[in-house]
Amino acid sequence: MVYNYLILAYILMSWFPNARESSIGQFIGRLVEPYLSIFRRFIPPIGGVLDLSPIVAFIALRFIQSGVMYLLDMLFSLFR
Repeated sequence: MVYNYLILAYILMSWFPNARESSIGQFIGRLVEPYLSIFRRFIPPIGGVLDLSPIVAFIALRFIQSGVMYLLDMLFSLFR
């Protein structure tokens, strides 16, 4: 969940001038940008402005979270 909030904060920072250039913006960018760049390779911005890759990144992260929770549930149910 924390990573979801970091991605959201990074997206919202793009709406404010120079927010991503601040020390907090650069820190969040170092954490989030490697993950988002995976999706940006396959999903170009619409009209050169609207970047939809974070939406796909959120959906992929949700599937990953669900899969990990399912695997942990199966693993712990073996020990009951």
